[in-house]
Amino acid sequence: MNKSTVLLLSVFAVAAHAQQAGAPKFSDNFAKTPDELSAISPTGGAGGSGNAKVQVVTILGNPSKPGPYSQLLRVAPHASIPAHHHAGDRIGTVLSGTWHFGYGTQFDAGKLRTLPKGSVYTEPANGAHFAQTGDEAVTVLITGFGPTDTVYENSADDPAAKH
Repeated sequence: MNKSTVLLLSVFAVAAHAQQAGAPKFSDNFAKTPDELSAISPTGGAGGSGNAKVQVVTILGNPSKPGPYSQLLRVAPHASIPAHHHAGDRIGTVLSGTWHFGYGTQFDAGKLRTLPKGSVYTEPANGAHFAQTGDEAVTVLITGFGPTDTVYENSADDPAAKH
């Protein structure tokens, strides 16, 4: 099975899960241009890394509750996000910039994969991953099915624990 087929099946699985009885549904009246999306203020919340260089903007749904959601991650230049995982499968699409993304329980620059604008990747449920930006800001669209969270592999890496 090729990567496109796997991605397509993942999208269908999220959509099918959302159609289960009692699951929240998307609004019939949601359409946003890139300019309208860029005007939405950061919301933070479930699934966010807590990293000061990462703004989380929830654009659809509520990631802390059951149901589908979409978030924009606006990541500043020279950001480093330590290894962490989330509840629930997530799909990421790089909308702008170059994202450096890797899988594993410890940040390892040697495992980072360079993902330019237009790249798609997955964050499997409870699968540890990490990321970094270079000299430019990056925007990533995250889509998943809540509820979700962010759990750092090393609790000392959790920005919330540093306050």
